[in-house]
Amino acid sequence: MSGETDLRCRVGSVELANPVMTAAGTAGHGAELARYMDLSALGAVVVKSLSAEPWDGNPPPRVHETDGGMLNAVGLQNPGVEAWREKQLPALVRTGARVVASIWGFTVEAYEKAAAMLAACSPDVVAVEVNLSCPNLGSSHEMFAHSPEATAEVIAATAACGLPRWAKLSPNVTDVVPVAGAAFEAGAEAVTLVNTLMGLSIDPATRRPRLGAGGGGLSGMAIRPVAVRAVHRCRQAYPGAAIVGVGGVASGEHAAEMLVAGADAVQVGTATFADPRAPARVLDELASWCAAHSVTRIPELTQSRGEGPAHGTA
Repeated sequence: MSGETDLRCRVGSVELANPVMTAAGTAGHGAELARYMDLSALGAVVVKSLSAEPWDGNPPPRVHETDGGMLNAVGLQNPGVEAWREKQLPALVRTGARVVASIWGFTVEAYEKAAAMLAACSPDVVAVEVNLSCPNLGSSHEMFAHSPEATAEVIAATAACGLPRWAKLSPNVTDVVPVAGAAFEAGAEAVTLVNTLMGLSIDPATRRPRLGAGGGGLSGMAIRPVAVRAVHRCRQAYPGAAIVGVGGVASGEHAAEMLVAGADAVQVGTATFADPRAPARVLDELASWCAAHSVTRIPELTQSRGEGPAHGTA
């Protein structure tokens, strides 16, 4: 990795050594990827979303490869915050990784409970990503991220964690900008853009969905233009905001594109399934790309904030 580029960045009040993180749901709950890379070398490790209580997730099959991406309906299976804090977090902390915990719930009260349970994790956890936008919990569970009001209610309730909060939002809305604005106004330091697109794959021979839960969330390189547009629009609307870009980042150039669109940092997700070393590789490639293009500091890539509301700043 070239030493010519200063890779340090900030997401709100959180300082990171570089802008490349794992994405929630793709790197396990703990140190599963430590055998493939030095987790302390990444900007942060974002763990799989946790609920206040253990949750079994959806019936199999849970994952299906698609053209240019992956459809998943894992259903947010997790051991619950307490078990994670006792069993997985210590091993992850021992790697030297900066840890971002992701949380979810079926109700505002469930989010509040999960957030409160994370309060004791400081300083081992540097931020909490509030997952408002998982699309594979079934039609009876509307995403909080589909409504500015519901988004604001959850973000306000999760203040109990006492840590910086990042609102992970959905691309499955007509306009993500007002939802992001509601998250900032309610206390989020950053927005993570974007979660998966809702999709469905059917086996024509059996006439049945290929996933046990029916539909699921589409991720991977196919959705990168959607994510880039969401980041770009929110950067234009909120020049001083903190934004994390995620969706189809699989190379250093992809990461650079996301940063130029307006992200302060990026997350690598689906690429990790094909290559467990993907986050470290993307970081190396980004450093090389920056050196080749005479970029000396990561903020040089991000579009000018100009004049505007300084949402999400410390």
